[in-house]
Amino acid sequence: MEKSNGSTPESTTKPVLATPTDLCPEAIVEISQEMRHLMADIFVLYVKTKNFHWHMSGRHFRDYHLLLDQHAQEIFAMTDEVAERVRKIGGTTLHSIEDITRFQRLKNNNQDFVAPEEMLGELCADNQNLVRLMRAAHEVCDRHNDVATASLLENWIDQAETRTWFLFEIKGVSTPIPYAEG
Repeated sequence: MEKSNGSTPESTTKPVLATPTDLCPEAIVEISQEMRHLMADIFVLYVKTKNFHWHMSGRHFRDYHLLLDQHAQEIFAMTDEVAERVRKIGGTTLHSIEDITRFQRLKNNNQDFVAPEEMLGELCADNQNLVRLMRAAHEVCDRHNDVATASLLENWIDQAETRTWFLFEIKGVSTPIPYAEG
């Protein structure tokens, strides 16, 4: 049963749930907010990866189709871990598709047709952007000494870097993704 302490989901000073933790209320709110955005981005990347998996075509269809399915499974596996980690510290996470669209930073792709090379390039860039977003979330965790969330982020960063590497090395994704500050 959820216990309210009078704060709202948009609150920046108090946690929403009374869950035992040694993290201060401000840490819970800040970390939960970062993870809520990250979870929305993970869902966006998952759906985009499955979309491209379903709509893959061309001479490397089988290899790309299987690779994207593997990537999608790995990405989706993060969602439960993110949500449960946020709950462990007393925060709340996404409740709906509307929340995903409100908190996402990665872009959707609703085009009717995307060439295979473009699919791979877009997923490569999105995975690299996800790494940047996870590093930013890690910095928030470090500031609040949340080593458990930081540890999960380190594993997910490694997974996303592996996905980026694989997508980058596939023929057709031949230009490096530029480094972006922030």
